[in-house]
Amino acid sequence: MTIQEMDKPRLLLVDDDETFCRVLKTALEKRNYEVLVANNVKSGMMLAEQNVPEYAVIDLRIGHESGLELVKKLISLDDNTQIIMLTGFASIATAVEAIKLGAIHYLTKPANADEIVTALNKNEGDPSVLINENPLSVKRLEWEHLQKVLMQHYGNISAAARALNMHRRTLQRKLDKKPVRE
Repeated sequence: MTIQEMDKPRLLLVDDDETFCRVLKTALEKRNYEVLVANNVKSGMMLAEQNVPEYAVIDLRIGHESGLELVKKLISLDDNTQIIMLTGFASIATAVEAIKLGAIHYLTKPANADEIVTALNKNEGDPSVLINENPLSVKRLEWEHLQKVLMQHYGNISAAARALNMHRRTLQRKLDKKPVRE
C-alpha cells in the first residue's frame, strides 16, 4: 500500500445493483476515497471485518435482505463509522430505524456521488429545512403504515401480514411497489 492510498478514507459500498456500484465506486474514487464494494450483506460484513471502514453507503433493500442489519453490525464493529442509508423505498419508519441504529444520513435514490459526499461530511442537522405544507396522500399514508408494521415485526412479512389481517402475498405486492409520492 502506498502512502497516497493510506491517506484515502476507506468507504464500504453495499448495494445489490452491480452497475450502480461500479459507477458510484468510480465516482467516489475520483473524490479520493478507497472504495470496497459488496453486493450482499454477508460479503459486506466480511469486507468490514477485514478492513473496518471510516464510511459506509448501504442500500436499504439488498436483494431480499435488509441493509438495516448491516448498519447495526457496522456500528458494533466501530461506532465511529459514518453510515449513509441509501434507498429507492424510502419511508419514515425505515429512516427512523436507520438513524436509531447509527446511520448519520438517509438518502433516496437516485443520489449522485456529490450528494453522498456532502452527506458524509455533514455532521449536524439543519433547522432551516422547509416543512411540507401538504399532508401525505392516503396511498402514501397506507404505505408508511405498512412499513411501520413491518419494522415492528423485524421485517417478517408473514407476521406483519397477520398483524394487519392481510394475506401475506397481498402485503408483499403492496411492499414491492415504489412508494407513492407525498
